[in-house]
Amino acid sequence: MIILGLDPGLGCTGWGVIRAEGNRLSHIANGQIKTDAGMPIASRLLQLDLELKDILTQYTPGAVAVEEVFVNKNPQSTLKLGQARGVVLLGAARGGVPVAEYATRLIKKAIVGVGNADKAQVQAMLAILLPGVKLAGHDAADALAAAITHAHIGGR
Repeated sequence: MIILGLDPGLGCTGWGVIRAEGNRLSHIANGQIKTDAGMPIASRLLQLDLELKDILTQYTPGAVAVEEVFVNKNPQSTLKLGQARGVVLLGAARGGVPVAEYATRLIKKAIVGVGNADKAQVQAMLAILLPGVKLAGHDAADALAAAITHAHIGGR
């Protein structure tokens, strides 16, 4: 099964695609969808939707794993993150792909073994789980981690 992991954000949404065959995982692709902070929010959300649609069309995943939103200290940041997350969930659902959501702590625990792991620990484990992977950035790494979490505990 092909799994698309997503780490939503308005400024940058990370994405990562893996193939899960039994217990064997392989990296297919990863990247980031970046939007220009100078553009109106509606235009940024549209760009996110269109680029996600292209990714869904190109890789035709059988499942999508999305990192759940966390609450920031800044309410405006939380609202923007929620808007981007809504676009991501809608885009996957529109394509008829089952969507699973995972808390950040659960993803870290599934990848590293502890829920309070830092980004460097997650990226180090990704290098072990997906040998030779070249990460497009930390948001893409988080998206791959969400996809791997789904492969391990979310079912296939």
